[in-house]
Amino acid sequence: MDRLDTMRLYARIVELGSFTAAANDLGLPRATVTHAIKQLEARLGAQLLQRTTRCQRVTRDGQAYYAHCVRLLADLDEVEADFREAALKPQGRLRIDLPATLARQLVIPALPEFCARFPQIELDIGTSDRFVDLLREGVDCVLRVGELPDSGLVGRRVATLAQVTVASAAYLRRHGKPAALADLQQGHLAVNWASPTTRRPEPSLEFVVNRRRREVSLPARITVSGVDAYLACCEAGLGIAQFPRYRIVDALAKGTLREILPGLPPPTLPVHVLYAQQRQMPARLRVFVDWLVELMERQQ
Repeated sequence: MDRLDTMRLYARIVELGSFTAAANDLGLPRATVTHAIKQLEARLGAQLLQRTTRCQRVTRDGQAYYAHCVRLLADLDEVEADFREAALKPQGRLRIDLPATLARQLVIPALPEFCARFPQIELDIGTSDRFVDLLREGVDCVLRVGELPDSGLVGRRVATLAQVTVASAAYLRRHGKPAALADLQQGHLAVNWASPTTRRPEPSLEFVVNRRRREVSLPARITVSGVDAYLACCEAGLGIAQFPRYRIVDALAKGTLREILPGLPPPTLPVHVLYAQQRQMPARLRVFVDWLVELMERQQ
């Protein structure tokens, strides 16, 4: 019997006035009750109950200990009740970090739906593409686009994003519109992308040819590690670039960017929500992750 169980047992003995009544109330053998109280008194170094053949009396130390038991057990019951209620009705503060563009164009416009569904969850949203140390920074989860690094975090895939290869109208007027991969080697340029974390440039362009990934390296005068800068360089006519389609849907509609080689699309990009390994996921985090999956499925 652990200490909390012993405290509950002692409180019931005091309240019911006898070992036998407490044993019957808690469904315990009378001998177990007697042994537990003897161990409790030995551990405390105080006599809590004076027992005779006819009755028992609570000592002064016993009254003080009983008062502490009642207060502590009430606090514990209140805490457990709060957590049970939270499990049924998620609540509390949730810190999340999202890629800025994905947040602005997909997640944030849908947040009124989430807030209406879970009015007792408060969201604290950061927007970045940098590495986030969840434990050190107190972040509950992050949403990231691309292949996962080996971070020790739990990753749940929530979507795959279609990508497109594009260039500005001005660039295509100067360099011509390629009709095949071989045409890319005829004087075309790329805007190079570097990882915001490692600053290491990645392959210029990637395509799926006969279900296989193929890399095409092109000269590049510009290397960037920010999504907005990458887009701005492409719109300025500095080279060919590849984006998730959702990111440039407006530019494609306006004609400021034009898709090239549509029959040879870039590989799709996985989207994962990442969170720390934990024995019991808080309800507020669980429902947010489930909602992200639902939201992303609607975008496919």
